[in-house]
Amino acid sequence: MCGIVGATAQRDVRQILVEGLRRLEYRGYDSAGLALVDATGVLRLVRARGKVAALAEAADAAGHDGRCGIAHTRWATHGEPAERNAHPHLSDDVAVVHNGIIENHAALRQELSGEGYRFASDTDTEVIAHLVHRELAGGIALRAALEAVVARLTGAFALAVCCARAPDTLVLARRGSPLTIGVGIGEHFCASDALALLPVTSRFVYLEEGDIAELRPDTFQVFHDGEPVERRIHQSTQSPDAVEKGQYRHFMLKEIHEQPTAIAQTLEGRIGDGRVLDAILGPDTARVLDRVERVHIVACGTSAHAAQIAAYWLEQIARVPCRAELASEFRYREPLIEAGTLIITISQSGETADTLEALRHARDYPLAGALAICNAPESSLVRESDLVLMTHAGPERSVASTKAFTTQLTALALVMLLLARRQGMAPEVEADFVRQLEVVPAAIEAVLERDDAIREIAEQLVDKQHALFLGRNTLYPVALEGALKLKEISYIHAEAYAAGELKHGPLALVDEDMPVIAVAPDTGLLEKLRSNLQEVRARGGRLLVFGDVAAGFERDAYTEVLAMPASGTLNHPLIYTVPLQLLAYHVAVLKGTDVDQPRNLAKSVTVE
Repeated sequence: MCGIVGATAQRDVRQILVEGLRRLEYRGYDSAGLALVDATGVLRLVRARGKVAALAEAADAAGHDGRCGIAHTRWATHGEPAERNAHPHLSDDVAVVHNGIIENHAALRQELSGEGYRFASDTDTEVIAHLVHRELAGGIALRAALEAVVARLTGAFALAVCCARAPDTLVLARRGSPLTIGVGIGEHFCASDALALLPVTSRFVYLEEGDIAELRPDTFQVFHDGEPVERRIHQSTQSPDAVEKGQYRHFMLKEIHEQPTAIAQTLEGRIGDGRVLDAILGPDTARVLDRVERVHIVACGTSAHAAQIAAYWLEQIARVPCRAELASEFRYREPLIEAGTLIITISQSGETADTLEALRHARDYPLAGALAICNAPESSLVRESDLVLMTHAGPERSVASTKAFTTQLTALALVMLLLARRQGMAPEVEADFVRQLEVVPAAIEAVLERDDAIREIAEQLVDKQHALFLGRNTLYPVALEGALKLKEISYIHAEAYAAGELKHGPLALVDEDMPVIAVAPDTGLLEKLRSNLQEVRARGGRLLVFGDVAAGFERDAYTEVLAMPASGTLNHPLIYTVPLQLLAYHVAVLKGTDVDQPRNLAKSVTVE
């Protein structure tokens, strides 16, 4: 979603703001802008449609500088992508940047228009700038003005405000959307993601729900309900270089290749002597898991596919009833959740709005507990959960998720084995599953070595308009994830089905122009899948099969085969995901699309 960067310092902050926006480009956006209070005490604004590079060029040409300012990358929600709708938004000498949605903006706009305020944009954000300006006209200080305005707003937001009449001050507010303070020496910063600020600080304060903050070069203070509060300063261990592409052409390719390391890091310290170690979810692990009778998993997008795979594992291996569903539907479905239910939420960022609201809704029920699977240790999801299992994916900048997905699966496999042990799983059986997880990094390395062969297969999809993905059992969600990756970054329409459903409708679409991609490990369902694929061949369809070396698939005029490493019940979803990621990547590169920042999409969806 949109990105915020702000700074107040004893030096020019323009380049800090621009570099911060560059580091937030992965979130997805359609325009960018910055506002600076210059040395003469005048508020200067620069905005541009398109990439941050266009904003940087415009800012260089304008020559504006300043020691206090805010900047933003916008992903359109209200108003078309256009320079006039880009942030920051002004009201005379007040500038505002905003992530989120103001649900009562229409009524506020009407009220302000009646008082003579003119609107230059179609956004919901502009009402905030005018409201702050109106409060300041009454003679109160900037923080007090923001507190008064926030009380009028309905919705979710992260706000950063600067004003020419308080030239060294930034004020911030957070409700439902993340915002972080970067702590420096003689300078302070803010951002919607700490990654934006790593070049200038490694010390961060994460604002909590309802917090308001005031930043000056030499000090900062956080307030809650009008009273000053202390918030802990966290020392980040991330390197600024962690968000650079290095030798890779795109972040997505870099992150695909980082998966063996990321999975090994997610396993590290959590398994030993053939078993999952106790208390890996925190000190309350035993207390919560011992009373779990069933599991309900909620997530969105790629994380929802991880949830579906985990549901198969939990029921087939752990023998624990499980339901996986979309967080965006969860609370509106008015679910019936029985006592003894463990709610598992999954989110890379920990700030996914639908997933957070699903967790909050689930709190209305007598849960066994709430477990978060997340990659962001200071996120809202982590703070609001009883148990936490962090993935160790590291920063993921490509909008299309890769290593976040496989590390989520790794974490979910560990949780499943903890619950399976409580259901009586024998130690030797658990040890076999642990060994399956231990070999995943090496198996993925073997798949990555087939990159050239996958690129050749991708050439067969470049001119296609549609594609069909098939899988069975835990490989059905893998097929769903493969189809999602292809449509996300190549813009080829792709759908996925459980292979047994092929004859129940999708077979009508199959012809020589509809490639069918199948994931085919050597499982008890292999012969049934082979039969499904024969139906495709019989109708002139072309097959791309990612199959186990022992499966015996042969290449011919209608079938392209990529032999996959041997895998087991638990680890084949992790391994078979990787070639589908590479396939989507190479198709997108060959088509010339924007791989890391596909159109219309955002990395972190912090509004409904």
